[in-house]
Amino acid sequence: MKRIHLSKALVSVFTCLLVGFLSGFATQSSVKTWFPTVIKPFFNPPSWVFAPVWTLLYILMGLAFAIVWSNEKSNNKKQAMTLFGIQLFLNALWSVLFFGLCNPFLAFLEILLLWLFIFETIKAFGKIDSLASKLLYPYLAWVSFATILNGSIWYLNS
Repeated sequence: MKRIHLSKALVSVFTCLLVGFLSGFATQSSVKTWFPTVIKPFFNPPSWVFAPVWTLLYILMGLAFAIVWSNEKSNNKKQAMTLFGIQLFLNALWSVLFFGLCNPFLAFLEILLLWLFIFETIKAFGKIDSLASKLLYPYLAWVSFATILNGSIWYLNS
């Protein structure tokens, strides 16, 4: 593994966790009011699964970003960091659309875009550091599952 600056790792992980924490505000009221009334597919995980999974994913995302940020020799770093920032914004926006606006259809369209940006971020990170790229694989896998879940919820409730 290449050198990773501790300060960059702490800032990156903290930022990703903060985005998750702040986007959680969009979910708070509707998780207790709207979401229990929504028809869900049989494979919908129990509610307690989401917090630990997202916490781990945000930590991995932050570490991946810190590895890229710490790389002093890459010409592609700015593009990779920009893609990461866009996907992180889209990550937070999904909560607002799905839970804040209670709109599974709009959230489904947005999560497809999020998936594409995660995929592009993985490719861009891979050009800089393979470990940084691989740290995002669980995130892509979870968002792939979330996309199917989101689409199913939209379909079942339309």
